[in-house]
Amino acid sequence: METKRNHFDVIVVGSGPGGATVAKELAARNQSVLILERGDNWRVMGTNWQAIFTGGIPGRSLLVTNNMLSMVRGITTGGSSMLYYGTAFDPPVEMLKSHGIDISAEVDEVRAELPTQPLKDELVGPMARHIMNSARELGYDWHKLPKFIYQDKCRAGCWRCNYGCPYGAKWNARMFVDDACENGATLVNRARVSRVITENNKAAGVEYTRWGKSHTAYAPRVVLSAGGIGSPAILRKSGIAGAGYDFFYDPLIAVMGTASDIKGGKEIPMATGALMEEDGYVMTDMVVPRSLYMLFAAEVFRFHKLLSHGKTLQIMIKAKDSLGGRITDKEGVRKKLADNDRRKLLHGYDRAKHILKNAGAKNIFKSWYIAAHPGGTVKVGDIIDANLETEYENLYVCDCSVIPEAWGLPPTFTLISLGKRLARHISQ
Repeated sequence: METKRNHFDVIVVGSGPGGATVAKELAARNQSVLILERGDNWRVMGTNWQAIFTGGIPGRSLLVTNNMLSMVRGITTGGSSMLYYGTAFDPPVEMLKSHGIDISAEVDEVRAELPTQPLKDELVGPMARHIMNSARELGYDWHKLPKFIYQDKCRAGCWRCNYGCPYGAKWNARMFVDDACENGATLVNRARVSRVITENNKAAGVEYTRWGKSHTAYAPRVVLSAGGIGSPAILRKSGIAGAGYDFFYDPLIAVMGTASDIKGGKEIPMATGALMEEDGYVMTDMVVPRSLYMLFAAEVFRFHKLLSHGKTLQIMIKAKDSLGGRITDKEGVRKKLADNDRRKLLHGYDRAKHILKNAGAKNIFKSWYIAAHPGGTVKVGDIIDANLETEYENLYVCDCSVIPEAWGLPPTFTLISLGKRLARHISQ
């Protein structure tokens, strides 16, 4: 199948927060949009099995660095926003301004359009509340965190944020894809884009495979939103060899301790926390499902703790890491955890132990190191300009890869804002 030349105004590759926002905004402006998504479009059920197919297939959605850090990326309509915790940290507005990008207006627009409020007290689970109270007793500025959650649809005692919310309570990028399709956009799933077609130094379309067959789609504008790993790999195959180097991957650990006076394990994760900006990391509660907890315990040989999920308090430490490493042509992740970044996590580990002990927890241990939302592989000021445009005219990038500096916080709010800004630029 080869689409009619210039049948579409814009091709968007990927449907995570950045790409879905661009598609939604442009479709609302009567642009004809083709969305090419590598993953499936199955109905969200929030089950273990669906989460494994979405983010747990080794070499596809579950990647392991050369330093043995595991990294999950959601490959489905909506991308990793199907699996994220819905935490709406403020975008780094001033940092982006220093690189010629002002998203102040778009940030306000997102706040007006989506829920970004902390959870109501009744939705904060007993474990998160226990940790917050202990941290406050010790003098930490620990508070409820803003969430992309429609709280009237949310259910107390639910653990499905981790695996995809089947109730429509947690905002995800698939909602924006649905909006785009309602306004005439075309969504093609299981379409893996290999390269961008260029003519006279301008974007002209893309080549992709679907069900083992090669296809070509044409449009005068192309937006890559295949993520911090996928986008640089496509750019390299399209002739931009410098993409995919010196990136961040927000390393984290989970710290766990058993408290005999509490019973839980089913609640919204990252409901509360504290930003330790001077120390370069953030700390939050992180109640994960039983299966994931058992994996954390088993990988550090705490087999005697496998059945303690309901009594185990968990704190996550996520660090702002140093730039480095490279993405391989086959989307492998080659980056070692720098000694300084490891020290940040261990500093947070000591604090977390103090908080957990104060909360009455015992037998405290930490998980192995994990990597989250890689970015900075197609940096503003390096591979793209302040309009998110590459050296090829009308070829844009809008995902976590464009972030020029590490800042160690969830990027969703920032990517939605950047998507709105890019859509406005394209439509003008």
